[in-house]
Amino acid sequence: MEENKNMLMDWNDSIEEDGQELVILPEGDYNFTVTHFERGRFPGGPKVPACNKATITVQVESEEGRAVVKFDLLLYRTIEWRISSFFRCIGQKKHGEKLTMDWNKVVGSKGRAHFKPRKYINSYGDEKTTNDIDRFIDYKEEFFIPDDLPF
Repeated sequence: MEENKNMLMDWNDSIEEDGQELVILPEGDYNFTVTHFERGRFPGGPKVPACNKATITVQVESEEGRAVVKFDLLLYRTIEWRISSFFRCIGQKKHGEKLTMDWNKVVGSKGRAHFKPRKYINSYGDEKTTNDIDRFIDYKEEFFIPDDLPF
């Protein structure tokens, strides 16, 4: 709780942060950086029972601006392929390789994924659009080499 102490506000504090504009990415392949990881519990649903989940936040720098995207990875064997795909995407796993997941190395990792806008209805009945990860792309070093190198 001590780390949240600097986040507390008093009734007479000055404010200036307006929040970040939601950037909707056009469908396509984008590089991302993992900025946050949180352990949690999935309460269960029709296809997957209650289980552990990892909530991952990634940041994409695009021509449209900075997009922040959150997604969950459910720790459940029938969808283990998605977790495996994520770890391959950030370069911590190779195809066919057995890996003990090291969640401490996830934040700061770079990866690439195919993003698609997704429409949904919010709790007020309004149609909204958000960024969704359609699939992760296996890590390749050349994805992260800048195009404007001087040689």
